[in-house]
Amino acid sequence: MHIAEGFLPPAHAVAWGVASAPFVVHGARSLTREVREHPESTLLLGASGAFAFVLSALKLPSVTGSCSHPTGTGLGAVLFRPPVMAVLGTITLLFQALLLAHGGLTTLGANVFSMAIVGPWAGYGVYRLLRRYDVPLMVSVFSAAFVADLSTYCVTSVQLALAFPDPGSGFLGALGKFGSIFAVTQIPLAVSEGLLTVLVMRMLVQSSRGELTRLGVLVTSATGRKRAESAGAVSR
Repeated sequence: MHIAEGFLPPAHAVAWGVASAPFVVHGARSLTREVREHPESTLLLGASGAFAFVLSALKLPSVTGSCSHPTGTGLGAVLFRPPVMAVLGTITLLFQALLLAHGGLTTLGANVFSMAIVGPWAGYGVYRLLRRYDVPLMVSVFSAAFVADLSTYCVTSVQLALAFPDPGSGFLGALGKFGSIFAVTQIPLAVSEGLLTVLVMRMLVQSSRGELTRLGVLVTSATGRKRAESAGAVSR
């Protein structure tokens, strides 16, 4: 998924950076408020960032000749909402660009937009929708991680198609080509990430039940769920 250093035309790189900046600034404010008001959440925040860093650093060769990897952003989006994940994802991508030559600085804005912004928001939207209709927590968590992963690659396909339209069929033709390259391996990877995220969430339910209840992930009744959702909407 990480678009390599210097791969995008300069105008596209700048545009994606400008598009990502407001989300990251808003996320930084949300993260600062979370740490200031609830310092006990620091460990869980660190775990969410580490989860994204480790999974998105895995480069798995694709049968189509490219490389794919999980994203790990669904977990943090469910726990702390997408704005916080925009910051954690940006930090993850920045360190990977500097230390692992995975992605790049000129393409950081594009990679942030796909993995740290669209992915978490798409996954969280699915999670909230399913929980509203009382779908079990673990099914909702799986769906959030799956959608966050897959939507990241869909956005990356759009970014590459905009930058490199097909000479004959234009943007749509390029989108079909890039999308087919990623889709071959990304669907099973998204399923795997969903299952792994469920395992991690099960462990958190056992070890951090009080914190998950405060965050609104665990609720004991429909009334409690509505109260948690209202609190989340106000605080975020």
